[in-house]
Amino acid sequence: MKEKLAHSERDGYPSQSYAQHVNGVLGNAGRFAAEVAQYSMHDGKTLLDTAKIAAIYHDLGKLDRKNQLVLSGEKKAKRLPVNHVDAGTAWLLDETHFSSLAAVAIVSHHIGLPDFSHESNRGDAAFRDDEVKKAVDAALSEYTQIHDSIIAAKAHFDGSMPKGDLQTFLRILLSCLVDADHTNTASHYGKPPEPEPIMLRPAERLAQLNAYVASLPGTEKERNGLRTKMYEDCKNADVVENITSCDSPVGTGKTTATMAHLLMQANKRGLRRIFVVLPFTNIIQQSVEVYRKALTLPGEKPEEAVAELHHRADFESEDVRHLTALWRAPIIVTTAAAFFDTIASNQPPTLRRLHELPGSAILIDEAHAALPAKLLPIAWKWIQVYADEWSCYWLLASGSLNRFWEIKEISSSPRDIPPIVTNSLRASLSAFETKRIEYRHNLTPQSIDELAELVCRSSGPRIIVLNTVQRAAAVAEHFRKNFDRNRVEHLSTALLPKDRTTTLERIQARLKSSEDTNWTLIATSCVEAGMDFSFRTGFRELASLTSLLQVAGRVNRNGDYGVSELHTFCLAENECLKPNPGLKNAAAVLRDFIETDTKIEPSLTTWAIEKELKLYGSDSMSKQLPDKEREHNFPFVNQNFKVIDSDTRIAVVDKNIANNIREGTINWRELQENSLQIAYCKLQDLHIPPIADGIYDWNLRYDDFLGYMAGILDKLS
Repeated sequence: MKEKLAHSERDGYPSQSYAQHVNGVLGNAGRFAAEVAQYSMHDGKTLLDTAKIAAIYHDLGKLDRKNQLVLSGEKKAKRLPVNHVDAGTAWLLDETHFSSLAAVAIVSHHIGLPDFSHESNRGDAAFRDDEVKKAVDAALSEYTQIHDSIIAAKAHFDGSMPKGDLQTFLRILLSCLVDADHTNTASHYGKPPEPEPIMLRPAERLAQLNAYVASLPGTEKERNGLRTKMYEDCKNADVVENITSCDSPVGTGKTTATMAHLLMQANKRGLRRIFVVLPFTNIIQQSVEVYRKALTLPGEKPEEAVAELHHRADFESEDVRHLTALWRAPIIVTTAAAFFDTIASNQPPTLRRLHELPGSAILIDEAHAALPAKLLPIAWKWIQVYADEWSCYWLLASGSLNRFWEIKEISSSPRDIPPIVTNSLRASLSAFETKRIEYRHNLTPQSIDELAELVCRSSGPRIIVLNTVQRAAAVAEHFRKNFDRNRVEHLSTALLPKDRTTTLERIQARLKSSEDTNWTLIATSCVEAGMDFSFRTGFRELASLTSLLQVAGRVNRNGDYGVSELHTFCLAENECLKPNPGLKNAAAVLRDFIETDTKIEPSLTTWAIEKELKLYGSDSMSKQLPDKEREHNFPFVNQNFKVIDSDTRIAVVDKNIANNIREGTINWRELQENSLQIAYCKLQDLHIPPIADGIYDWNLRYDDFLGYMAGILDKLS
């Protein structure tokens, strides 16, 4: 019998046999599922058995004669003539060897998890491809005979269903299968392999962190004493619950204290990695820099010990699958957008990394600002599922923590979330906080000229935070044209990561100078958390209460200026200054607080979330998403759970990087460092050419001040 193939000869690499691929995928899937299974409270064996079944039969349809002609090169075609996933799906839906979960994984491993309600309405055709169903059914016994003659592995069918949350189980199952499939295929075609995984070794990293913290220079005696107590109390907090909280004011050393706590819990619970999740629009380089200095063990590469994932890179095409950003590192610093969008996804490239989450400690830093209010109900459900069923430990931390889990619209059943900071320490920390901020406001829409006049009359250095990347760029360009370049800095995700790093270093140096004060940073909400900034005066465009409180943490951070002003303002709209519709309801809540002279303080945050949810109404996403999740409508949840309400794609500026992508000589870390996330609609409107599947070649102007917005503003001028 002629050797059966799974992949064609391509790019100088030979064809891959069906046996090589299936056995390779089976080995990977079994390993991934076994790693996850040890952290499952109920369904480890079911996951492992089902992942193996799915791996064994996932490419059964490639044995079709027409498909083999294409795979062998005897017949030319852009794609296989017979949908190759339908055969494995059909085989596993047969009552004699029934495994509906494995069948779902197979049918989903290219197109994503489906809408179960829609499939159930299709009767006997559920989960099948109508176009090939009749032909596949007729040839199914032929496929399985060939398969059994070349694949020695046998599936164990017992019909077990998970005892826990089915939706989460299916996402993890698909993750194991897809990662196994993509990893094997990439390896065959010579794509750069991921480095050998580094173990967490929490006790050793905690010792390293202790030494790092002890080496830090002392600050004012009383404050430094409180920070030391904060560190020790967090590290030694004795908790048994799987979800806890940490509410501490600005400047109390929360970054290192919470990491010490997570390392202690990871060591106690036998966890395998730590996630630090920062608010959805945040720039995370500063946090990454601290963690790499404090946590990298001798002999490790800092970028492999502490991974920085500040935007998603997920690809289905075999040519660029190796560029998908995975969760392999022991410590991962990422954004809420990249993290929660993965948990919510139904798409194979995104879900590929999900199986690395069970058995992790997760810090949701600045938890009050991590997610839009409408997404909190379903996100809270997922947090509890991973805590209760997949051995995840969650720490919800913030300087102004809202207790969203106590809101009935978010949580129907109360759950105690204990704090890791004692009440006495919290009181001492709060008492030490002098009155740093005086809140001011002018809600009458202003022109950029009027805003600039107000800003330049105030004491510097100053920070202005705008609601969109384009609004920030337009204001920054106005300041650059009308004032000396040295009097303005600009920071947003319009800049390449390497240019953001340079800008951050320049800002930090300027803030340390007592002589260099007459300048303004113009930024987006990316600076609102995780940034050790302290400006003299702040300006925040009307948005949410939580955003305003976040900016307050970047103004007069240590009380060095006595009392500082933080202004809320509105900008008049024009062609360059389009509003952010996603902030409408949150801004309405803050406007109401201001217009009713309600005192702006952290204790308002929970009330603000309640008011915002009510503004969304009874038919809002806050209610629809949990309902659709229960109905197993995976596409709806994927499409509507958007932390950042914009469909973005990756774009590169450097032509050498673009060529390296075409030649397949770049890895995901290099891609991330040299790429941008740009709204897909903008790329389409501007006719930006693609390089590869999901990656575009930015051919408009880019500079290290405005980033890609330089080209956008050129078009608008």
